[in-house]
Amino acid sequence: MNPFIVAAEVDEPTQDALDRLRRRHFPPERNRLAAHLTLFHALPGDALGDVLDAVRRACARPAPTAEVTGVRSLGRGAALVVASPGLVAARAAVATDFAGRLTRQDGHGFSPHVTVQNFVDPATARATVERLSAEITPWEFTVTGLAVHRYAGGPWDHVETVPFE
Repeated sequence: MNPFIVAAEVDEPTQDALDRLRRRHFPPERNRLAAHLTLFHALPGDALGDVLDAVRRACARPAPTAEVTGVRSLGRGAALVVASPGLVAARAAVATDFAGRLTRQDGHGFSPHVTVQNFVDPATARATVERLSAEITPWEFTVTGLAVHRYAGGPWDHVETVPFE
């Protein structure tokens, strides 16, 4: 059974800005998703009730603020670095509910970021990191909720979005 992905939902102006950056820098033939900030890449596909319960509990708190603080190289891409203690705390709450059931990727900690470029050669990625580092001014935004999706072999099938209080 395909796993569940949990991603942060952000305020509309921020989502629009992130989507513009992703359209500008991501190879179009590989860009099948909106810009996203993934909290979990693969929660157990047979545990929808547990996933939704954990996300609902994690969202029973005020909406966290976040800040784009810089740009990070992904080797073959570029990402915007995001700082948000509140989002980190919400993710930790969900992770606690899945102790012992997290994949290696999801169990290795959490480094919030939004990938705006991937699957390019390293020279292109370096140039993008340099350009974005010069262009991007840190900005604050609101994380409005957590969205649960089922992985569908490339695209994601939306299951439910749970807003923060």
